Amino acid sequence: MKAGADMSIAGKTVCVFVLLTITKVTRTAENKRVSVTVGDSCMLTCPPKSNRTMVTWKISPKVGGPCTLGYRSDQNKTDRTNCSDSMNWKFRPDQDPALEIQQVGIAHEGNYICEVVSTEGNFHETYHLTVLVPPRLTLYCDDHGNPVCEAVAGKPAARISWVLESSFTPKEEGHDNGTVTVVSKFTAYSSNMTNATCFVSHPAGNHSNSIACSPSENSFILRVSIILCFLSVLTFMAVIYYFKLRGNRPCHKTKPSETAQNRQTPQLRRTMQIRPSTNHGTSGSPENMDDTMEVEPYTIYVQKENIIYNSVSDLTVEKNLPQGLLPAT
Repeated sequence: MKAGADMSIAGKTVCVFVLLTITKVTRTAENKRVSVTVGDSCMLTCPPKSNRTMVTWKISPKVGGPCTLGYRSDQNKTDRTNCSDSMNWKFRPDQDPALEIQQVGIAHEGNYICEVVSTEGNFHETYHLTVLVPPRLTLYCDDHGNPVCEAVAGKPAARISWVLESSFTPKEEGHDNGTVTVVSKFTAYSSNMTNATCFVSHPAGNHSNSIACSPSENSFILRVSIILCFLSVLTFMAVIYYFKLRGNRPCHKTKPSETAQNRQTPQLRRTMQIRPSTNHGTSGSPENMDDTMEVEPYTIYVQKENIIYNSVSDLTVEKNLPQGLLPAT
């Protein structure tokens, strides 16, 4: 018996759950979705019931606070709370309580409920208003000569496609007012493409435009500049390598030039004339001449140093001696 009571309770619970679900679905189905293009006017109607005693519009926009418009037939009176001037009765509320929205903007988007009280009962109509913003189509060529299509500030986001077969990846950029800008760059599979056509699809309307792009002159100049820079660096490295190889070559002994021999002092010449006579019997041989040529640079250097040293010593002695001890000139 207890089991039967439990089954009865469970059955009632299931029935209540099903009824609530059906009610929820029915209310959701009653919501009407209305789409209006920004800048247009919109009219929303109430349930067509006679003998209306009271009508109330309850508005909940996404931007700003809620507002209400009301009418009572017993007092023949209307009132409004926190509603802008763009929202008002379309006709006389005692005849037709329809709501009119002039110059629809993004701020008007939201839920609108009309509640009617009549002798037949209570009725309501719910609307969800969506504001459409058509995007601005912009088509141009970038710095590399690729066509770029932009659907600027659309709501919702537009879809971009190209008539010719291409590879493109659209990018979306959202704005604070709820609009979205979509950018798509056209990349052709072949270089024989002469022009490209951009097609923008949007609930507020479809648009298309064509453009012909050619490789940019700036891109050509950039490529040439890169090639010239590369060649300059390569030439500079080759010059450095050449001088490095030349610097590593061994040095060769060279004989003193005739100009250097003519500039020798008379004393050095006498020394060079006396030195060969010390080698008895061998001064005229070729081997002795070669040895003399190898020793001559060092001998000349020593003789020059001695002459400079003697001159400096004489000047120093003359400055340091007393006046009476200076040598006679």
